[in-house]
Amino acid sequence: MKFTQNNLDKIERIIEECNYVIRYERGTFQSGYCILQEKKVVVLNKFFQIEGRINTLVDLLPQLEINFDALTHESQKLYTEIRKQEIVKD
Repeated sequence: MKFTQNNLDKIERIIEECNYVIRYERGTFQSGYCILQEKKVVVLNKFFQIEGRINTLVDLLPQLEINFDALTHESQKLYTEIRKQEIVKD
């Protein structure tokens, strides 16, 4: 996957379609992100460049409650592709 704003937007859309809110804030994140599960909020370090944002969101996807059926067809395809790449890494 290329590190472009368009791909970042697509990954953010997957998360937002599952009713999560993504916020970019500054703070002392040891891992670069924070998840507030009860409120479905994902907070990322706002100083990350596009590559860091994409990598962080891809790493977060397995930890989030993603309802595959709630995703649009385009988001389902991207989500499946991301999950396959993750399995290959492991």
